[in-house]
Amino acid sequence: MLIGTAGHIDHGKTTLVRALTGVDTDRLPEEKRRGITIELGYAYLPCGAGDSAPDQVIGFVDVPGHEKFVPTMLAGASGVDFALLVVAADDGPMPQTREHLQILELLGLGRGAVALTKADRASPERLARVSHEIAALLAPTRLAGAPVFPLSALTGEGVAALREHLLGIAHSLPRPTGEGGFRLAVDRVFTLPGAGTIVAGSVHAGQVAVGDTVLVTPAGITARVRSLHVQNRKADQGRAGQRCALNLAGLSVDQVKRGDWLCGSAQALPATRLDIDLQLATDAPRALAHGAVVQIHHGTRHLLGRVALLDAGLEKGGLPPGGRSLAQVVADAPLHACRGDLVVLRDGHGRHTLGGGRILDPFGPPRQRRHPARLAVLAAQALSKPAERLQALLEHAPLGLDLGQLAAAENQRRADLLTLLPAASCHLTDKADWLIGHLALTTLAGRVTARLAEHHAQYGDELGLERDRLRRMVAPQAPAAAFADWLEQWLGEGLLARSGSAWHLPGHRVELDARDQGLADTLLPWLQDAGFEPPWVRDVATRLGQPEALTRDLLKRLAARGEACQVVRDLFYAPAAVRRLGDIAAELMAEQGAIRAADFRDRTGLGRKRAIQILEYFDRVGFTRKLGHGHAEQHRIRGDLPFS
Repeated sequence: MLIGTAGHIDHGKTTLVRALTGVDTDRLPEEKRRGITIELGYAYLPCGAGDSAPDQVIGFVDVPGHEKFVPTMLAGASGVDFALLVVAADDGPMPQTREHLQILELLGLGRGAVALTKADRASPERLARVSHEIAALLAPTRLAGAPVFPLSALTGEGVAALREHLLGIAHSLPRPTGEGGFRLAVDRVFTLPGAGTIVAGSVHAGQVAVGDTVLVTPAGITARVRSLHVQNRKADQGRAGQRCALNLAGLSVDQVKRGDWLCGSAQALPATRLDIDLQLATDAPRALAHGAVVQIHHGTRHLLGRVALLDAGLEKGGLPPGGRSLAQVVADAPLHACRGDLVVLRDGHGRHTLGGGRILDPFGPPRQRRHPARLAVLAAQALSKPAERLQALLEHAPLGLDLGQLAAAENQRRADLLTLLPAASCHLTDKADWLIGHLALTTLAGRVTARLAEHHAQYGDELGLERDRLRRMVAPQAPAAAFADWLEQWLGEGLLARSGSAWHLPGHRVELDARDQGLADTLLPWLQDAGFEPPWVRDVATRLGQPEALTRDLLKRLAARGEACQVVRDLFYAPAAVRRLGDIAAELMAEQGAIRAADFRDRTGLGRKRAIQILEYFDRVGFTRKLGHGHAEQHRIRGDLPFS
C-alpha cells in the first residue's frame, strides 16, 4: 500500500511520518535549515517482523505543505492508494488543508484517515471542535466519514493507534493484479556509485522484472532493467501499487526526469489532446473560459495547455464553478496518458486549483471535436466495462479504429483487446493494424460499389478507378493499407473486379471496336519487345501512321484494360516489363532496406530521369512510398503491384 500525506505547512506531516516509521523524509540541507519540506520524501513501514518482503511493506510519500509547492504535492499524490490528511489541533483546517483535500478529491482518492496532530497543545474541547470542523470539511468528499486520530508525534500519544489502523488497512486491501502494460510515473532520478542511473516512482499499472526493456516516454528512449528495489527492498519483480526504484542500463541521468514515464515499450504513444470529463471545483475563483490557459497536472508532470469546452452553450459564458462538461485539454508538449488517468487543472499562473477529470480519450481529434458523432464516441469511451466500451467504439467508427492507438489508450496488448470482441463482429487488417466492424465494412462496400456504378455511368469509356483515387472519393480518412485490404476482400467475395490498376464492377469492361483492336494487336508487341525502353507516344503514332491524339487515347484505354501501364503522360510500358522493374525494386529493398534512385538506375541500366519516373509511378500505384527529400529521398515497398 502507498500512503500519501496531505495538509497545510507546519502541521507536522514529516514529523508524523518519522514517528510512524523512524525515517526522516527531509533529506535536503535547505529543508533542514528552513524547517519545511520542499521536495518529496519517502519512508517505509514493514507490516511484519524482520526484513519483510515488498508485499508486506507500506510506503509513505511525504509532500510539501507550502502553497508554492502544490505542483510537487500533486506529483507525490500520483499513484497513492491511501490519503493521510494531517491537521494541526491548534490551527485547525487551513488554506492548504482545503486545497490538498480538493486535490485528493479530484484524484479520486476514497480511502484515507485524518491525523489530528499537536493534540498535546489543545484542550479536549478544542480537539472536539476541530474534529467537528474536519468532519464537516470531509462530508461532501469521497473521504466523508474517515476516522480522525488525535495524536502527538512528539510525545507519541495516539501514534500507535494510527499505526495499527494503517497496518490493518494494508492487510485488508486487495492485492493489485498487475494487469495491463507496465507504467511508472517518474518522481525521482539519481545516480549511485557503481550502479549508474536510478529511476524511482509509483507503479500505476502492470508489472516489471529484472531484465525487462522499458521505454522512457515521451522521449522514446529504451533501457534495460539491471536491478530492482520494491518498497525499499531488493526484488526481482514489481507491480502496480508499489514504489519501485529501477537501476537502468543504457540510460544517462540527464535522459530522464520527473514527469516522464517508464512503460512497456509496446504500449506508449505520445499524446497532446486529452478529451476529459471535466468537473470544475465549487470554489473555483471564476467560470472557466473556453480557450483558457491552464496548468495541466498529470502523473508527476505539469505543463501548460489550453481548454476547449465541448458541451454546447459554454463557448461564451464558460463553465461555472461546480459545473461539469466534456472538454479537450490541449497540452503545449507531448505527454504519455491513457484512458482512465486523472488530470488536475490549475490556473495558468499556478495560484488556484480549478478542477480536474478523468481522461476519456488521450488522442482527441484536432477538428470536429464538438460534432455529434464525436460526442457519441466520447459517450462510448465513458463506459466502464472494456468489452462494452470496445464494441460501442466500433459501432461509432464507420471507418474503423487504429488498433495500435486503441491499445495505447487502453494500456493493453492488441491481442488482449481482440479477445473482448466476438470474431464475427469485426475485421482486422494486419498490414495497417486497423480494426473495423463487419456492419461498417458492409456499409462501406455499398458506398464503394455505388461510387463505381456512378463512375461507369458517367465515363463508360474508362475501365474504372485506381485504388488511391477510389479511396479519396469514398473514404479519404481511411488508411491506404486498410483500404487496399478491404478491396482485396471484396474482390475475393465477387463484389469488385480489377483489371490492371483499375478497380471496377464485375462485368464492366472497356470494349474496343474492330479498328482499335487491330491497332492494339499491332502496337502491344512493340511495347513488349522494347522492355525497359518503350517508344514514346509520338513514335508509336508515327509507326502506326495514326494521329498522336488518337494513339494516346488508345493507349490510355489499353492501360485501363490492364494491357499497358502509363508511367508518365506519353510513356507506356508493357505490364511484364513493369513487373520485372518491380522485382528489381524488391531486391534492393531486401538488400538495403530502401530503394534509392541512384541504386535503381544502376541496377536497371536506365537513365536517372527514367529511373525516377518509374519510382514515382510505383508510388502512385501504391507499390512503394517515398520518404525524405533531395539527397535523402528514398522509396520503400508498402504493397503489391496492382496487376491481376
